[in-house]
Amino acid sequence: MTHRNRISTSVSRIVLSLLLLFSAVGTQAQGFLKLEKDTIPLFRGFSLSFDLVGMAQIQLSDHGQYEGAFRLNLHDQYFPIIEVGVGRANHDYDDITGLRYKTTAPYFRIGADVNIMKRKHTGNRIFVGLRYGYTSYKVDVAREPKEDPFWKTVNSFSVEDLACYQHWAEAVIGLDAKVFGPLHLGWSGRYRIRMSHDDGFIGSSWYVPGFGIQDSSTLAATFNVIIDI
Repeated sequence: MTHRNRISTSVSRIVLSLLLLFSAVGTQAQGFLKLEKDTIPLFRGFSLSFDLVGMAQIQLSDHGQYEGAFRLNLHDQYFPIIEVGVGRANHDYDDITGLRYKTTAPYFRIGADVNIMKRKHTGNRIFVGLRYGYTSYKVDVAREPKEDPFWKTVNSFSVEDLACYQHWAEAVIGLDAKVFGPLHLGWSGRYRIRMSHDDGFIGSSWYVPGFGIQDSSTLAATFNVIIDI
């Protein structure tokens, strides 16, 4: 056997050995990394829900909202959602500003939640999500007659149907707990950021439907009754 033939034979053996080694390693890696096959279908239905917090606000205070939601269930992990409602405020004359504020208008939010539970098919969910919200609304603002302490004149004003709008974003965290059958109860905490707005010439709207009171609505919460369908 010539020197060239010996080199060719050695190279062939090395290549064959490497191929066998790569094959064995690949087989072991596949066995190690192989995940249990999930046979749950992508579309798992949808749910309807309504919020109790906003309803309680309307009954117990001078502002609040009626709100419902429609949410798709994709593989028990991804939940595209749209939330719609009507916000209302009837704020009587404020002791400090002397202003009265009134509005009623619809709003919507659209976004998605992600179930971060490891066992996502149990019916219980821990989720994080994002929302985009928008409302176009009209306000009535009036100031009760007050005497200027210096000029001793009485000042008042009234504006009706002042057109306003607002865009905002929300970061959401919460959970849904299965009670029985299709019934779930859930809550969410929300961090809100105003993106763009037009409050007309009044400076800043006291209440924005779907967003809340301007100066104290950075944080909010919902408590939902949810029906899976």
